[in-house]
Amino acid sequence: MSVESAVSPAPDPAPAATPGPPPPAGGKDGRTARRSPVHRLLGRPEIGALIGAVVVYVFFFSVAPTFRQLDSLNTVLYQASTIGIMALAVALLMIGGEFDLSAGVAVVTSALTASMFAFQLSMNVWVGVVFALVVSLAVGAFNGFLLVKTGLPSFLVTLGTFLMLQGANLAVTKLITSNVATDSIRDMDGFDQARRIFSSEIAVGGTSVRITVVWWVVFGILATWVLLRTKYGNWIFAVGGNQDSARAVGVPVTFTKISLFMIVGFAAWFVGMHQLFAFNTVQSGEGIGNELLYIAAAVIGGCVLTGGYGSAFGPMVGAFMFGMVTQGIVYANWNPDWFKFFLGAMLLVAVLLNLWVRKQATRR
Repeated sequence: MSVESAVSPAPDPAPAATPGPPPPAGGKDGRTARRSPVHRLLGRPEIGALIGAVVVYVFFFSVAPTFRQLDSLNTVLYQASTIGIMALAVALLMIGGEFDLSAGVAVVTSALTASMFAFQLSMNVWVGVVFALVVSLAVGAFNGFLLVKTGLPSFLVTLGTFLMLQGANLAVTKLITSNVATDSIRDMDGFDQARRIFSSEIAVGGTSVRITVVWWVVFGILATWVLLRTKYGNWIFAVGGNQDSARAVGVPVTFTKISLFMIVGFAAWFVGMHQLFAFNTVQSGEGIGNELLYIAAAVIGGCVLTGGYGSAFGPMVGAFMFGMVTQGIVYANWNPDWFKFFLGAMLLVAVLLNLWVRKQATRR
């Protein structure tokens, strides 16, 4: 055996390991790095509306001395609450990916139903109030059921309901009362008790605050809790983001959609009861166009028409901006005919501001 064959060749040395990139400062890569507090704040849907509300408040505070008075603030809050209660329900529906064009006339439908049902049958007004609640919830359920069963866009479904309710409000009122308005229910049994709930005033700090402001805040807190702390809130965001994906993971899409329309019906009933017990009678042609104000308040507050994004607090800020513009124009002694112009301008500016804020929030 030769010497060469007796000696085993030495194995090749293992290749040197290539050193990886140094870990980023703090020991976290880009996927796990936490966003800064500023970016988290900018990521909130309502932050754009808050910025806009501060600007609007400072503007009218500086140009309209009457705007600075406490009584004027109460009037602004009252105007905001009558829009804001409906805007909260409309915002939840928009987060769920739908919207309701019949919301404005539905408010008047509920008030007309309660008034005529109680008056014509000579019953306690609470009978009319309960019957109006049933009718309002039924209208909402009808919208939701037709939507999920046919797959039609909510624009078409609720546009049809809007026209039906508008015609029914006028035709039925004239048929029953021979007039375009209902009879006064001021002297009927139960009126004073119902008025205390839906349209009373509370003395606070030497001034009077309408009860709708209190209800507005209560409903806002409740809606925020539902969106952020309950399973139902997760369902709303899920069906608004992608209802097919939501259904695939077990979200009850049909129940969620129908219930959201019924929530709008409940809000329409509540605001309708306020109008009835605040003025004792109801004009059948009112409410047309208010649905756009509700949607505008929700959009100003950060909700998007495509669904899946928004908050409950944002529409409250949007409604407050509406109240400030409504009364601020009057206190500044401007021509009120310009109100809709300012409202449209405010809507466009708010949408652009919200878009800019969301872009800033996504930057590292």
